[in-house]
Amino acid sequence: NHTEVEQENFFEGKNMALFEEEMDSNPMVSSLLNKLANYTNLSQGVGEHEEHEEDSKRREVKSPRMGTFIGVYLPCLQNILGVILFLRLTWIVGVAGVLESFLIVSMCCTCTMLTAISMSAIATNGVVPAGGSYYMISRSLGPEFGGAVGLCFYLGTTFAGAMYILGTIEIFLTYISPSAAIIQAETAEGEAAAMLHNMRVYGTCTLVLMAMVVFVGVKYVNKLALVFLACVVLSILAIYAGVIKTAFDPPDIPVCLLGNRTLSRRGFDVCAKFHTANNSTTPTALWGLFCNSSMPSATCDEYFAQNNVTEIQGIPGVASGVLLGEQESRASGLPYVLTDIMTYFTMLVGIYFPSVTGIMAGSNRSGDLRDAQKSIPTGTILAIVTTSFIYKDLSCIVLFGACIEGVILRDKFGEALQGKLVIGMLAWPSPWVIVIGSFFSTCGAGLQSLTGAPRLLQAIARDGIIPFLQVFGHGKANGEPTWALLLTALICETGILIASLDSVAPILSMFFLMCYMFVNLACAVQTLLPVCPARALSFLGMSLCLALMFVCSWYYALVAMLIAGCIYKYIESRGAEKEWGDGIRGLSLNAARYALLRVEHGPPHTKNWRPQVLVMLNLDEEQRVKHPRLLSLTTQLKAGKGLTIVGAVLEGTYLDKHVEAQRAEENIRSLMGVEKTKGFCQLVVSSNLRDGMSHLIQSAGLGGMKHNTVLMAWPESWKQEDNTFSWKNFVGGEGRTDEWVEPCQVQRLWVQTSPHVNVESWALLNGLQSRGRKKWGRRDEFGLDAQEEGDWLGAGWHRVPCEGGLVPGSSVSSVPDFSRSVLET
Repeated sequence: NHTEVEQENFFEGKNMALFEEEMDSNPMVSSLLNKLANYTNLSQGVGEHEEHEEDSKRREVKSPRMGTFIGVYLPCLQNILGVILFLRLTWIVGVAGVLESFLIVSMCCTCTMLTAISMSAIATNGVVPAGGSYYMISRSLGPEFGGAVGLCFYLGTTFAGAMYILGTIEIFLTYISPSAAIIQAETAEGEAAAMLHNMRVYGTCTLVLMAMVVFVGVKYVNKLALVFLACVVLSILAIYAGVIKTAFDPPDIPVCLLGNRTLSRRGFDVCAKFHTANNSTTPTALWGLFCNSSMPSATCDEYFAQNNVTEIQGIPGVASGVLLGEQESRASGLPYVLTDIMTYFTMLVGIYFPSVTGIMAGSNRSGDLRDAQKSIPTGTILAIVTTSFIYKDLSCIVLFGACIEGVILRDKFGEALQGKLVIGMLAWPSPWVIVIGSFFSTCGAGLQSLTGAPRLLQAIARDGIIPFLQVFGHGKANGEPTWALLLTALICETGILIASLDSVAPILSMFFLMCYMFVNLACAVQTLLPVCPARALSFLGMSLCLALMFVCSWYYALVAMLIAGCIYKYIESRGAEKEWGDGIRGLSLNAARYALLRVEHGPPHTKNWRPQVLVMLNLDEEQRVKHPRLLSLTTQLKAGKGLTIVGAVLEGTYLDKHVEAQRAEENIRSLMGVEKTKGFCQLVVSSNLRDGMSHLIQSAGLGGMKHNTVLMAWPESWKQEDNTFSWKNFVGGEGRTDEWVEPCQVQRLWVQTSPHVNVESWALLNGLQSRGRKKWGRRDEFGLDAQEEGDWLGAGWHRVPCEGGLVPGSSVSSVPDFSRSVLET
């Protein structure tokens, strides 16, 4: 009606892309609530499979209606804020210090921001259908790069599932129910190994359970997407509320220190060496842990005897000034750090980087977006800005360093807090908000990884660029990737068997950095063509991704690049050829044009001379090559890496022979592939064979890349009554070669094929150039009788004395007589 039209015109052109929803039919608030109620963090294909399960009948395809906020911003936010934020962020800040932590976060966030800008440049260049980042990379860089990076992205998503599952089990066994551990350590030294075994057992069981959920019903994962998102948002809000509360009412969290080392709150209650009661001093339980008896004169641990026991507040609050003491790294300054691994800067980068991944969540839903060209750039960049602000300025760096003591930040598993989560102790109103929220958040992220990774593999398999993966393109009747899910679960199990979140995170970083590097490369390639706006930031982003790969782990980087390189070479040699209009082919065309323009039209220098061969093939009635061994000889002659043009002539008109011409060209290309002849195929349809040969000799080549050698089969019969036109066409072709190929050295080769040998004998006639030049050879070597010699003379040839020459061949060991006559035009 008229009111709706006015409302639509009012919002048209307004800069409200972030909250752009169905404002033309519903009010903004109700529409936003409706979208939140139906929120899903799954890709387009999942929704299609879900609809197929509910109703097998064909339904009318609905136009995508997701806007920027629901379709891009929230999925990116949910994927970026994950397990590393809750389990490792405080430890990274405590070990690296505020300044180094700020540097780590800045590098990683800059990398993702530059990648998002490059992705936005590709997205705004044209319509982005379903397929997301894999579609953009493969259609921008070609099937070789697309397949290699697509598989790296798939492996990264799969290992992300393993990381989220390990994070879920760590939260459960460390902070929710430590007594649920199946394998118990007999000594304190064996606790780490026992924990790894428990992680493997529980992780495998959790993986099987999640795979069954994904296999049975993806729609249940879809329904829980809003719950997982709510857990992330509530956990972040609880951290902010706890920080604000510490400003005027810090929590009472006493921490026992021996010198500058935190002590685990197990086996003692009083943080002191001695306890005074009723005017008597007695050793405490802590004394018994470090000394061999309860007597004051007992022999104690050296460090225990030399240092005092003190008790401090673990979270003194944002107004305590503790931030000033946490600016420098403590990774190498402390004599002991309560962590299970030795830390250094580059390792911390590899552990932290997975916390900024997830920027592809919006582009992966490109098929569901109403305006992908506008929503993907806006939503992704706003999500990165939001999470960067959270990480660098609030909960990650400044607030953690300002509220929590450094010794507590460095306590990775909260042993000094009686096994409680450090970031949970900061939250308000209860630590369980963070524990439960992070548990369900990581569990949901694992389910989403196990849902998205098989569909990415299925998309790669259905593209057909990797032959051995085609089996994973099939699945259930509704399209669910059953076989891809099985492979994903097996690969994910390898990550779970590693059993350490800190060891899986760098592997995950390698694959995602590889993917981001090629997204920047795709944009960089487009900038070299008149297709995409020039963005120098793409080159910077590509360089930064490559640098971060080697900063995280140089050997992991080499392995990841080796895997991608092997996949690239496999697709190049064995994969299916696809023409997607990618930038690599466009760049090759530009480079070829530039090179051709630089090649001079004149004769090349002697050092640059190469045999540029035009191979003239004869075809039979079924458009098959009569002399396939001619291409074998051509391949053997091509060690000089010159140009090869394989040509043929069909008699008739193009309107009548276009089908035969296409079939003949396919047969020639197939034979060139069998004989491994690298070159070009050119077919001419002419009213007669002689004119066709003339046209082919004149028009073959381009610019300075012209043939200088003509290779053709020697006529099978010189008898006029057997084949009227065979020898005349050959002689006519020689004449046209003499006339039109001015700077060339024409070589006539007689190839006699046999089923037993490749080349039985051949004669090389050298020295033919343009008009009036000598053609020399021995008449009897060609088997010319008097009548055939007369035919040559009638065609304008005449006798000249032969000054010398050589006719090599298997049947000719020497040339005893050089006084035979030859023919000259």
